[in-house]
Amino acid sequence: MIYEFDGFRPVVHESSFIHPNATVTGNVTIGRDVYVGPGAAIRGDWGAIVIEDGCNVQENCTIHMFPGVTVVLETSAHIGHGAIIHGARICRNAMIGMNAVVMDNATIGAECIVGALTFVPAEMQVPARKLVVGSPAKIVKDVSDDMVAWKTEGTQLYQALPARLHATLKPCEPLREIPAGRAEQPMSYRTWHEANNADGGIPSEGAKRRSEEPQNAPDGGIPSGGAKRRSEEPRLRES
Repeated sequence: MIYEFDGFRPVVHESSFIHPNATVTGNVTIGRDVYVGPGAAIRGDWGAIVIEDGCNVQENCTIHMFPGVTVVLETSAHIGHGAIIHGARICRNAMIGMNAVVMDNATIGAECIVGALTFVPAEMQVPARKLVVGSPAKIVKDVSDDMVAWKTEGTQLYQALPARLHATLKPCEPLREIPAGRAEQPMSYRTWHEANNADGGIPSEGAKRRSEEPQNAPDGGIPSGGAKRRSEEPRLRES
């Protein structure tokens, strides 16, 4: 639903898709080819929210601010399921992982990746192309060209989604059984781990180096710092 509040009515480009179960309120501007998923709350009641072209705000995300603050998602920002952006700026082509929290006056630089469950404290300034994980957040390494390309490809799927939803999404009654000959949905995008070990065999030296970078879960789920530390602990063999 889209709501006017206190004289401010959201501005949404016609190419974008706001799910009927999302809530967009007040002083909000949404550019071209933006996807806003069900359960998202975008509250421009106390300040402004600017969501530039090609962004996605996935299911159950919250975007809000303290009074008088403007929240900006720059072009192609990618906000994973359940993330919270409060009074922050997310720069061009950056990705915020699932259930991450980015607090007031923080800036996430262009082409950064923030891991799932990461807590970015207020005022933290993250330069471009950094991988950020943990609670509180820490910069752990640079984002490689390969990781930027992988992220960009995933965001492009979301940029194409609004047109498909406008064309085909409609309420319906459920079927009672799976129909014969039901089409399969293609695997058009892979997790970071799968993309770097595609043949299932011994990776090349280049692929090996890439595989040593933090692995992802779908939709921006780079592991949190705790998960990364646990993955580095020795595993006990069964006796």
